[in-house]
Formats: sequence, C-alpha cells, structure tokens
Amino acid sequence: MENELVKNAIFECTVDGTTSQGAGVCRVGGRAVFVPRALPGETWRVRIVKVTKTAVFGRGEELLVPSPHRRDPGCPAFGKCGGCDMLHMDYDLEKRLKLDRVNDALRRIGGLDLRAERIIGAERTEGYRNKAIYNFAPGPVCGFYRARSHEVVPAARCLLQPECFDKAAAALLGWMKENSVPAYDEATGKGLIRHLFLRRTSSHFAACIVAAGNVDKGATDALRRACPELTGVLLCVDREPGNVVLNGDIRLLWGEDTVEETICGAKLTLSPLAFFQVNTAQAEKLYTVAGEYAGPAGKTVLDLYCGAGSIGLAVARDAARLIGSDIVPAAIENARANARANGVDARYICGDAKDVAAALAAEGLRPDVIITDPPRKGMDEAVLTAMADMAPERIVYVSCDPATLARDLKRLDELGYKAERCTAVDMFSRCAHVETCVLLVH
Repeated sequence: MENELVKNAIFECTVDGTTSQGAGVCRVGGRAVFVPRALPGETWRVRIVKVTKTAVFGRGEELLVPSPHRRDPGCPAFGKCGGCDMLHMDYDLEKRLKLDRVNDALRRIGGLDLRAERIIGAERTEGYRNKAIYNFAPGPVCGFYRARSHEVVPAARCLLQPECFDKAAAALLGWMKENSVPAYDEATGKGLIRHLFLRRTSSHFAACIVAAGNVDKGATDALRRACPELTGVLLCVDREPGNVVLNGDIRLLWGEDTVEETICGAKLTLSPLAFFQVNTAQAEKLYTVAGEYAGPAGKTVLDLYCGAGSIGLAVARDAARLIGSDIVPAAIENARANARANGVDARYICGDAKDVAAALAAEGLRPDVIITDPPRKGMDEAVLTAMADMAPERIVYVSCDPATLARDLKRLDELGYKAERCTAVDMFSRCAHVETCVLLVH
C-alpha cells in the first residue's frame, strides 16, 4: 500500500494521534499521514496532497465517524489564518492534548521520567488576549497572517481578542479607505500602514500604529472615536523590510506611552516593547506555580529573560536579593521603575542572556534560585553552562515550547540538575501552544 501513497490517492483512515500543532495523524501502509483538523478517534476519507521521503500530508475529504469532542469553530477564518488551531474541539480534549504534548516531549526528546502533574485550565477561553497585532495589506485589508506566510487573511472579528481590539483595527482600516491611505506592500516596499499593535490591561488600552512613514492626526482621531477607552496612541516608523513588528523609532501621538497592570500583587508599568504574558489571568496562575517551585524567601534570585520584571517581582519580592537581565533596553528601564514602584531593591542588567550569565558567573555570583523564561527557541548552550557554573540550589524553567524545554532539560540533567516537578498551564486557549513550569534541583 505504501507504493500507492501518491498525490490525489484517497484512503479511508482512522485518526490515532495528533501533532504538536493539533493536526490528526493516521496511518496508511505503515506511514504516518498528517491531516489538518482531524481529531483522535475519527474516521475520514483522506486525499493525499503531498508525499516526501520523511512525511505524508493529507486533506480530509469526508468525515465518516466524527469525534464526540468535535464542535463548530464559530469563526469563518478558522483554518485559514494562522491563529487558532483548536477551535474545532471541546476544551476538555484541548487540555488533554496539550498535556500529552508536554509529556511526550519530556519522554521522547528529553529522555526524562518526569511527567507534568497537571494542566491548569483557563476559566475564559475566548476574548482573553491582552495583546494583538493586526496586519495590513494592499486593498486595503486587515487581518492575520495565514500560517507560515505573510498573506493577510481578512478578519473582522477574532474570538481570542476583546471586542475593543477589533473595533480599533476596523477604525484604522476605515480611515485608510476614506482617505485613500495605502497599506504597505512587502513586495514593492511601497505604501504606508503595516500593522496595528494593541495592548490592554485592567486600567489601560494602548494602540501603536506601525507605518513606513508619518501618519496624520486623522488616524489618531479615528481610533479615539471608535475606542473612547483608549489611553494612548503611538507611532512606530519602520521603513525597513522584514517581519519584526516594532522595528523602528516609537513616539507618542496622544495620551500615555505605557500601560499599567497588577499581577500577583506586583504593580507593573509596561512599554510597547516589554514582554508580558498575553493572558493575564493565566499568568497569575503560572507565576503562583513558579513561586511555589522557587521558594525565594530570604534567598538570592536571578531572573533571566526578565522582560519588564513581571515574573521576578511577582514571585521574588520577598527574596533577599533580586537580579534580572533582558536584551531589550526599554524592558530593563521598565523593570527598574517597576522594582522602585514595588519597593524592591533589585539590580537589572541589559544584555544577551548568555553574556550576562557568563559575566555574573565570572563575578562569583552564587544565586540560590535562577528563574528563566526564555523565548520559544529555548536557551543557548552558553546560558545553560553558565547557569550550572553558578550552582544554584534550584532552577525554575518557564517555557512556551515543550520541544525546546525538553531539549534544555536533558542538557541540564547532564550538568547536574534533575527535573523534579512539572506543571502545564493553558496560557493560549484555542491555540496549539502551551506553557510549562519545571522545577530543577541541584
């Protein structure tokens, strides 16, 4: 049957697994076939669309036996834009698949006996995001990128965003159409409006227009009319090609240039460039777990990839000494101001994590606890080695990618740190991503 695995061949298949992105996995002739949006236990008529030496990809042509966990996505852009992956299943299955994904990575990639104790679910699975990026393309159109592309899929309503975000995006698009303001064209480098970056907290709502040049006051007025709750409008002028959204000078057009939030009792001020978890309610739960694992009271704590200081200040305000580092200067400025506002005597260093970790190790710093929350790519070997050289009693590793987490845990195990406890947190409901917090002990 393997020889029959050619493009456009059709097979009846039962789905027996899922990928990390939520696609179904079935088997034909001993080979795995990946079928988008097929659920475990379902039977499909599957058309083969691509065959390579390493993978086979199919498309579900007809659902013969549906899963009891299947549901109506409720979004016309589902399957087109690159945002949601799991709108077509109920929340119980989503949580189970995410927990399985974490544990599979720990076993298969990390070679560890460790298993996540649980996954902490969200009380709210829609409208939860506190940050969004709306993309613009010639037309003009506004929406989100199709998966693995820069093709903009128009979206008037996104179920993951609060309605005020959609109103702001619609207002900017309407202003563009009324005034014949062109969207930026990545192919030609011509046009003006590129993105709209939005961030909302319990007390603030900021909009940052990303454009290839200056915009007139009408854009600000349009946003303010549509969203009277706005507290600030900023402009990021980005004339360079590339896909880094806030890549340029940022200036204030109206109102306040920062937002404020309180998490786990820590008061935070955030600039547009400062990292902050996209789901505030779930971040509280994550930080509570991190604090339990860290046990920071009376100890010296190093907070790597600290952003605006949120996790360190939320978790380690009662530490004897708090040191943090981040590569973004604006984030470090925020962290220093946030420490002062919370009455915490902390030292924050701006620089690449591997350089800062190596320099602190060379200083002879011996933190009791290291908290690390790296980007999706995980940590460089130099950071892992420098952490081990500092010989902390505990490392608390917060990760948004189970695969790179498991890879780094395997290396830390070789460096003398055993992963003892693990909790998954559903930070990104209806999307395939999952957050994980791990305690390692020397």
